[in-house]
Amino acid sequence: MTPAEMTAKIADGQGFIAALDQSGGSTPKALKGYGVQENAWSTEEEMFGLIHDMRARIITSPVFTGDKVIGAILFERTMDGEAGGKPVPQALHDRGVVPFLKIDKGLEAEENGVQLMKDMPGLDALLDRAAKLGVFGTKERSVINLANREGIAAVVKQQFEVAQQVLSHGLMPIIEPEVNIKSPERAEADAILLDEITKALDAMTGDAKVMLKLSLPTKADLFRPLVEHPRVLRVVALSGGFARPEACEELARNHGIIASFSRALLEDLRFEMSDEEFNTALGTAIDQIWAASAKKDGAAAAA
Repeated sequence: MTPAEMTAKIADGQGFIAALDQSGGSTPKALKGYGVQENAWSTEEEMFGLIHDMRARIITSPVFTGDKVIGAILFERTMDGEAGGKPVPQALHDRGVVPFLKIDKGLEAEENGVQLMKDMPGLDALLDRAAKLGVFGTKERSVINLANREGIAAVVKQQFEVAQQVLSHGLMPIIEPEVNIKSPERAEADAILLDEITKALDAMTGDAKVMLKLSLPTKADLFRPLVEHPRVLRVVALSGGFARPEACEELARNHGIIASFSRALLEDLRFEMSDEEFNTALGTAIDQIWAASAKKDGAAAAA
């Protein structure tokens, strides 16, 4: 796929983005969900090898295609690995799936009700390498725990600064200021975040666009103005800890937003499954998430 083809697919494609980017401390949890216990590895390299095997199995599954999965977010090690004997970004291209790369290095300690991103040394070199491998865009995550205006403004400022760095390398940034769905101030945080993102979008210069990855809001369609903003290529939603049925139900209430789910996509997959069982379980998850992403525009009437 050319950059123009990838842009068109992400902007207008009927489908969702698979989040296959668990890293660091979240990898053991992801492996446990897949049925692999911590005594299955003794080194970090072995652990990452196991999670890569899981991701490669997903990427090479016959049900994982660009018909319903329009994009996939990768961990750096996954980007550098292979699936089906091909570099992972190329394997995704061949299936019509647009590759993205997780670039953040984790979170700082909470301050003013939020967790900013840690510094990203070597980011320019990583972005150059990703572009050469055929990666279309990036993803960067912060967390908002409380409705603190100062903290949320700091999150948005940092996110847009990194986004500009990503854009300078010809890549599409996915800005992810995640509102913790367990926050006692979730609705208020949603509203402040909407205001701060809108101000940041309005202040952008040139003709560049960004993507947004947001927690599903407490008020349906709260983020509709962001979906319709001329600076936004696409708004996607994280599952944020919701199980798949609830995540799909919440997503379906928000017009113009598609899924970028991780746990909700993977929750029924187990390493001991036969290929037939694995593909059936993955296909069922893909169909359900696709329907919740697409049906708001009438596209899933036949599903």
